[in-house]
Amino acid sequence: MQSCEISADSTDDPLSSGLRRKRQPRIVVIGAGLAGLSAAKALLESGFTDVTVLEATDRIGGRVQSVQLGHATFELGATWIHGSHGNPVYHLAEDNGLLEETTDSERSVGRISLYSKNGVAYHLTNSGQRIPKDVVEEFSDLYNEVYNLTQEFFQRGKPVNAESQNSVGVFTRDVVRKRVKADPDDTEAVKRLKLAMIQQYLKVESCESSSHSMDEVSLSEFGEWTEIPGAHHVIPCGFIKIVEILARSIPKSVIQLRKPVKCIHWNQSVSKEIERVADHNSDLPEENKASNVFVECEDCEFIPADHVIVTVSLGVLKKRHESLFHPRLPEEKVMAIEKLGINTTDKIFLEFEEPFWSSECNSIQFVWEDEAESESLTYPEELWYKKICSFDVLYPPERYGHVLSGWICGEEALIMEKCDDETVAETCTEMLRKFTGNPNIPKPRRILRSSWGSNPHFRGSYSYTQVGSSGADVEKLAKPLPYAESSKTPPMQVMFSGEATHRKYYSTTHGAVLSGQREAARLIEMYQDLLQ
Repeated sequence: MQSCEISADSTDDPLSSGLRRKRQPRIVVIGAGLAGLSAAKALLESGFTDVTVLEATDRIGGRVQSVQLGHATFELGATWIHGSHGNPVYHLAEDNGLLEETTDSERSVGRISLYSKNGVAYHLTNSGQRIPKDVVEEFSDLYNEVYNLTQEFFQRGKPVNAESQNSVGVFTRDVVRKRVKADPDDTEAVKRLKLAMIQQYLKVESCESSSHSMDEVSLSEFGEWTEIPGAHHVIPCGFIKIVEILARSIPKSVIQLRKPVKCIHWNQSVSKEIERVADHNSDLPEENKASNVFVECEDCEFIPADHVIVTVSLGVLKKRHESLFHPRLPEEKVMAIEKLGINTTDKIFLEFEEPFWSSECNSIQFVWEDEAESESLTYPEELWYKKICSFDVLYPPERYGHVLSGWICGEEALIMEKCDDETVAETCTEMLRKFTGNPNIPKPRRILRSSWGSNPHFRGSYSYTQVGSSGADVEKLAKPLPYAESSKTPPMQVMFSGEATHRKYYSTTHGAVLSGQREAARLIEMYQDLLQ
């Protein structure tokens, strides 16, 4: 239990007379993912000395989870560094030599790729046929052209028509379908293949957006997500190295693992409720009972604080915001939490003794011919596997072995998470046999998969702007509490960080890091006189 002297008139001044006498503010960071560690690191390096990080699980890293199997490292969570120019994650990796563990051929193409930049994607149908390369290229060009149109609604302020229902999926499916059907040069058979490819491409897009379906992603807001210039990279020795670098300068005593939070009692310094809560902890000094914020942990410890930085995922906020905050969050923030979207994107790694795919194949894309006219991307529970969009070949095999990485998202990912390894491995093998037309593909020797949706500490992979939400909701989510500022209301008692709180870079690791630094910067500015 932390304890600091707090003067009797501490509730009359946002910084309290104790803080004016150079008392260090007590700061509690909830969550030891990229956002929480970035915030704690920045605060400690700026001179704050009373910082505590509470982590519910038994590890740091949050949605970064690198798993070592043999000599290879596999990423169950964050995988790519998206862009390099000005990307804090890229610079951390580059400055610490993490991007140097690669072959000359990988470095020569200007990026480190988990998947080969060379080779081709094999688009296979459920009848075991490979779609001709020229057909795939024609369709890909068309799809990318329409994808660029989806960006223009936000970037150029184009009005959204009613037919699109302000949905990326509805708009894309409608425009691509019309163009495919109107092409006078294609045979009916080719048109049908291209129509079926629409759904496959949308499944890939859903996995990238971590949405159940692109139908749920806002068309008018889709273009606000900003891509950092530069190549995409991976860290061969594991993305967890970024986490370790951030944690390196944080004393071990600052981070408390297996410390789940039950409730954040804020703005309660003079209420009977906080007095009741404080009285439950006999170790708490009498002077600490005047604290503005108490963090109630599941183990019944109550930690007093001046500021709390909440970095839990949007999925956790959706599930627990009513019980996690007392008093309840303002309606504006609750609406933002409910409007913004988060869902599950899972990976399924399959390791084989020998590759059954050709050396030029860098991915296997599943095209279901019976989905040429489908509107929905929701399947009955027993057909969950139809949501698997593809298996990528991990490259180079010298590092990873003969491994495929499958992708599945949405409600079907949650169903997959409920299945045992044997069922998932068998189902995936049957699917690969069906689409390749090779009934002799053996079962994988090993399977490894993620389960972000059913994990109660995450409840999803990352956020997106759902139909009905906007960047303004991201700003509302990030806004510190309490909203009303007065001489008798201490400011920034509860602050919010995490990828979902970054308006331009939501869903990314750099968005998480920058959001943690942003909240730390608020406190550094607030206490600049104290820190000098």
